[in-house]
This record gives sequence, structure tokens and C-alpha cells, in this order.
Amino acid sequence: MATAHVVFATITGNNEDVADIITEQLEKLGVDVTESEISQTDADAFEDVDICVVCPYTYDEGELPEEGMDFYDDLKDLDLTGKVYGVAGSGDVFYEDDYCVAVDAFSKSLKDAGATQGSADVKINLEPDDDDIKSLDAFAQQLLDHVNA
Repeated sequence: MATAHVVFATITGNNEDVADIITEQLEKLGVDVTESEISQTDADAFEDVDICVVCPYTYDEGELPEEGMDFYDDLKDLDLTGKVYGVAGSGDVFYEDDYCVAVDAFSKSLKDAGATQGSADVKINLEPDDDDIKSLDAFAQQLLDHVNA
């Protein structure tokens, strides 16, 4: 059975919703999933699973979540070769060029740690709607397909 860890950072609750949707879909697909809040999670937890998922928010003008900085910095010290990752996050298009830049930053960091991107990054404006839920379900399926390939 494939294993996954879904880590989220949230202020408004939107990214916890994103994480819940991904977790629920992975569980429906038969994956053993752990979900946790980023400040309560050590980055090396990703060394013990097949699928690594981060759901970060972008604060203000392109800032990463303050409570997630230790996690983000610790990713640099990991070797995640052989792991599959995905990043999905909620943001606000009001911030234009800074929209969901934390998604890009975490994606690069996971790639730099040697993990393989299993699905395109997903960026959601504010709260996930029905179309976003379909995108997140497809995201979860692609991650599992990548593990099983």
C-alpha cells in the first residue's frame, strides 16, 4: 500500500480544506495518509512516505507562511530521491504577481531535495469550489499513478 503525508499551512482555513480534499481522495484510492499542520510537522517525515504533499498559503506580497519556515528550511537538508511530490495551495488573485508564489517555492524546494514531481502544481483562488475539487481529485490520482508507474 502506498503511503502519503499531506502538510498544510493555513490562516483562513482554505488550505486546510485543500489538504482535506487531497487526503480524502488519496484515502479513497487506497493510500495510507497522514495529514498535519506544518508547524507541528518535521520535514524528515517525508522520508518515511511515498507521496509528499504541501499545501502552503502565500502571505501578503509573496511571503512564505511564517510558521512553515523551519519546515521549508529543513527540506534543503533532505534527500527525497525516489519520493513523489505535489504542491497545491490557495491564494488570492488580488495579489497578482505574488499569487500563490509559496506553491512555486515549495515545489522548487522539493524538487531540489531530489523528489519527483507527480502532478502539476495546483493554485486555487480563495476557497476551493467544485471545479477546484475536481482538479484536486485529479492531482491525487496523478500522484498515485506516478508512484505506481
